[in-house]
Amino acid sequence: MTLLDAPDTPASDHPGRVQGDLMQVDHPDLRGKVAVITGAGRGMGARFAAALARRGVQVVGADLDEQLMAGTAAAIDLEHADVADAGEVLATGVDVRDRDAQQCIAELARERFGKVDLWINNAGVFPETPALDIPVSQIQSTLAINVEGVLYGAQAAASVMEPGGSIVNMASVAAARVRRGRAAYCSSKAAVAHLTECLAVEYGDIGLRVNAIAPGFVDTEMTRWVHDDPPALAKALDSIPLHRLGSPEEIVGPMLFLLSDSARYVTGHVLAVDGGSRHV
Repeated sequence: MTLLDAPDTPASDHPGRVQGDLMQVDHPDLRGKVAVITGAGRGMGARFAAALARRGVQVVGADLDEQLMAGTAAAIDLEHADVADAGEVLATGVDVRDRDAQQCIAELARERFGKVDLWINNAGVFPETPALDIPVSQIQSTLAINVEGVLYGAQAAASVMEPGGSIVNMASVAAARVRRGRAAYCSSKAAVAHLTECLAVEYGDIGLRVNAIAPGFVDTEMTRWVHDDPPALAKALDSIPLHRLGSPEEIVGPMLFLLSDSARYVTGHVLAVDGGSRHV
């Protein structure tokens, strides 16, 4: 079992799930580039790191839990030991709420690999509290991590990137759809979506592209609860035109596209990867 298969790849025999096989997409133009990924210790961030390294990208993986990040980096490097020209994953710690810390990550990447071409603002939190009860601490931390963290990451990226660089932020279909109990999260992701458009306009002046991915209901650790609640699962599947959850690997492909030269005339776009659920 590889890192990309574990621990949260869907099993094809479970209702609503599909097998999360590696996508057969290459984007050879990515080979030799350098990427920074925040929140890369687990989940989608770890998958992005593995997918890029497999394709010859040098990766700086940053996570609040530096020990976790180190273990993930070692696992990816071991997995790719027999992959020709695979990239390295360099592990480091970062609190994305700290603007100076993100700038240090940018400088570290440039010092270690000579440049920074790609930046994924992936770190985020997913709080759940009824709107009436959201405490000050929760809304402040959610906006600090999910919104300020994206801004500071984009600023750090822009300070070291040459024209042609690509920044991708993680938004969510929740930016456009109301989910009960997720007011802090939904509003933060709406801010990320609009911030992406704002950054694209201004960063276009220095030759950088800024886009975002807006995942829908993807079968990851954050959505595991739905499989233990058959009525909730049925409701979720009924709200998705494709009538299944997305696999994590189905987010990787669109991410590779937005980072690559295939999307070199795409900027300011928020790409929904949600099985069509935003239309229901």
